[in-house]
Amino acid sequence: QVQLVESGGGLVQPGGSLRLSCAASGRTFSSYAMGWFRQAPGKEREFVATISWSGGSTYYGDSVKGRFTISRDNAKNTVYLQMNSLKPEDTAVYYCAAARRYSGSYYHGEYDYWGQGTQVTVSS
Repeated sequence: QVQLVESGGGLVQPGGSLRLSCAASGRTFSSYAMGWFRQAPGKEREFVATISWSGGSTYYGDSVKGRFTISRDNAKNTVYLQMNSLKPEDTAVYYCAAARRYSGSYYHGEYDYWGQGTQVTVSS
């Protein structure tokens, strides 16, 4: 069992930055690929980024490529999402998720555990 708790969301102006964190419980964090997804009101859940359990492989959704960076610290059981050059269309609830596999996945169905989400609002 893995419990995930996101933090770091908030209100930011367009062009600004935020760093989301996702703290995981349990001693097997390094055995899970991790992902970030987001969901805006009235829209489907969207893939944002994923990272392999070693941190050696990452993959991003087209809408965030070049602006967001996913990373992890297995010693701290934490995965991060650094978000730069934020746009109003990045406004959403952001969720982290854990998958019992080496490599990450863009498909939400591959993930076994989910956090409760953290709100990110990009507005002037």
